[in-house]
Amino acid sequence: MVTLDVRPQLLDALSALRDRVASVRLPLPLPGAPRARQTRAELLAQLDDYLVPRLKAPEAPLLAVVGGSTGAGKSTLVNSLVGRQVSEAGVLRPTTRIPVLVCHPDDHHWFAGMRVLPDLTRVWAPQDEEDVRPTPRRTHPRGPLHVTRELRIETVSTLPRGLALLDAPDIDSLVVENRTLAAELICAADVWVMVTTASRYADAVPWHLLRTAKQYKATLVTVLDRVPHQVLADVSRQYGALLNRAGLGDVPRFTVPELPESAGGGGLLPASAVAPLFEWLSHHATDPAARQYAVGRTALGALDSLGRRMPELASAVAAQHAAAVRLTAAVEDAYKREGRRVRNRLDRGAVLAGDALTRWRGYPLDTSADELLDSLAESLAALLQCAVAAADERIAGAWRREPAAAALPVPAPDREAAERIGMAVRRWRRVLEELAEEEVAQLDRQPPPDPDGVAALLVSALLGGKRARPAGEKLAERIGAQAALRLRDRGGELVAEHLDQVLRAERDRRLAPLEALEVNPEPQAELIAALSVLQKER
Repeated sequence: MVTLDVRPQLLDALSALRDRVASVRLPLPLPGAPRARQTRAELLAQLDDYLVPRLKAPEAPLLAVVGGSTGAGKSTLVNSLVGRQVSEAGVLRPTTRIPVLVCHPDDHHWFAGMRVLPDLTRVWAPQDEEDVRPTPRRTHPRGPLHVTRELRIETVSTLPRGLALLDAPDIDSLVVENRTLAAELICAADVWVMVTTASRYADAVPWHLLRTAKQYKATLVTVLDRVPHQVLADVSRQYGALLNRAGLGDVPRFTVPELPESAGGGGLLPASAVAPLFEWLSHHATDPAARQYAVGRTALGALDSLGRRMPELASAVAAQHAAAVRLTAAVEDAYKREGRRVRNRLDRGAVLAGDALTRWRGYPLDTSADELLDSLAESLAALLQCAVAAADERIAGAWRREPAAAALPVPAPDREAAERIGMAVRRWRRVLEELAEEEVAQLDRQPPPDPDGVAALLVSALLGGKRARPAGEKLAERIGAQAALRLRDRGGELVAEHLDQVLRAERDRRLAPLEALEVNPEPQAELIAALSVLQKER
């Protein structure tokens, strides 16, 4: 017999694993990311809606979720099982927009709260109200103002205590939200009741769910619905052969013939048509051994499946982090290269060119110190702007080769970059001017040198390379060799710091969208560690 171990340590390990799964982020559009996101969603649904609540309350009613394709007759089947129209059936597709859970009145409390399917708002009428249906009341999972999807709860005395049926939306609905919800509801089931028809029993979508149930070792029942009497034997034999071929030959199989009530008008099928299925469900809900086997098989199968699916999710997390590292490295490499290039160009006197060179040659006769400083600052800013543009172009080329970069803005010409760099250069110029003023103030010379002139010579010497060697000589003549050396050493440090700050700030702006995605390596290790603890407690 399959039994459940519900020790507190196992529940703690399962809850910790659930938190690790919830913390996973897969924002980068890698080839395997859509499947990994679906795996994460399925894991959370199975943990939140089934495994954790089932292990916490093994005595809770057995929940059989009735799922299937569009027009399979799920709602008519549920209505017929309970002997009353509790779920809307008809020709309009999709019919089941709000899932309906039906249980005995004594079991109402198990489902009115948030024990299972906590993200669905409860919508329910007074218990076992046969004929009069007043406006239903709603119980919200996160307070009265929270808007979310709904689950309607009905109670009928015709169901045995300990059994609940849930009519799910179509698994192949044209409405994405319905398909998603159907998959979540099936993950919450103790028993999967998969309904198909004589005309659609070979369709791919229901077979995907059948194989999933086999993979999870879930307790499974199949219903071949709306089978014309003339082909009942042939269709049943062919369907059975498909099940055998898929390794599902031992799955309980029930056949419901096509009847006038099956035509979509909302009528109930004769009790005899659904009696075998009703008897099977009732037996597994009320017989302790059968119930323990059905519930235990599904729960332990879900637990076993974690050992396979969690490493897959962890691998997807690792792939996300590896991609983020590559994207980050492309940015850092581009800006490191441009940083070296800027320093090499400074050493060669690239700033002292064009208008700046003209101003330097005219200083001090035809050019003032302020004009020379302005021109040098503009030339430095232009050099930095070119470096940033080149880095961004290099990054854009590298990112175009990375699928993960599709989630990020591709570096492009930034109109505001020139303004940011210009402001940074002006601040640095002001720092050097203040440094020159302080040095001049300490000199014991009369009359003291002009601080603006000292600053102009200092900046020319720092940025002009070999071309500005005379600037260093003139600076030493004005303030003395030791003071000039001291000023140039400190000024050189400020130049290096300034270049690093400007390029680092622009680099960080390019990395900000990636860092905002918070693609970290920790979740992978945390997933594997949490799974290891759970397996140990098993």
